[in-house]
Amino acid sequence: MRLRGQAVLPRFRFCGDLDCPDWVLAEISTLAKISSVKLKLICAQVLRDLLGEAIEYEKILKLTSDAKLESGDVKATIAVLGFILSSAAKHNVDSESLSSELQQLGLPKEHASGLCRSYEEKQSSLQDSLRACSLRLSQLGSVSWRVDYTLSSSELREVNEPLVHLNFNVRDGEHGSSATIPMALSADKFRVLLAEMKQAQALMNTLL
Repeated sequence: MRLRGQAVLPRFRFCGDLDCPDWVLAEISTLAKISSVKLKLICAQVLRDLLGEAIEYEKILKLTSDAKLESGDVKATIAVLGFILSSAAKHNVDSESLSSELQQLGLPKEHASGLCRSYEEKQSSLQDSLRACSLRLSQLGSVSWRVDYTLSSSELREVNEPLVHLNFNVRDGEHGSSATIPMALSADKFRVLLAEMKQAQALMNTLL
C-alpha cells in the first residue's frame, strides 16, 4: 500500500501489484449499470477481440441498451474490460483472486463472478495469445563486433583507448524486415552495456 494524501491505497495483483488506474476505477460504476448476465456476454465479446477474433460491436450495443449507455460509455466499457482481462492474464491472476479484487473496487459480487467465469474459461488461451503477440515485437537476429585500438591521433599525442563497434541486426517480427543498427562505445560504456544486458537476461530467465 501507499499513501495518497491521507488515504491508504491498496495494491492489486491484476494491476501488477500497483494501484488501480483512476480511469479503471471510474468505469467500475458503468459496469455495475449493466446486468451481470449481459456483462458476462459482453466479456465473451471482448475476449474474442483479445484472442484475435472479430468483435461484434452491434451485439454489444444491444446488450448495453437497457442500461442506456451513450456511445462513449460503451467504448469505455469495452476498454476497461479489455484492460482487466488482459492485465489479469498477463500477471497470472487466478479467477477467485480477480473476483475478490474487483469487488474491492466496488463491482457487485454477481458481476465480478460472471466476469471471472468468462476469464477462467479463456485464461489459458488468453495467456498463449499474449505470449504470441509479444513475439511480434522486434527481435535481435545477430550481433557482429570489432574493436579498434587507437594509439594516437592528430588531436592527441597518445590515446590508447579501445573503441568497440557493434552492429545489431534487428528483425521486425510483424513485417519480417531487417535493419542493421550500428553503435560505437568506449570500453567503459561497453562494460556498462554488457552488465545491464546480463541483468536483463537474468530477469527474463526468471519469467520463463
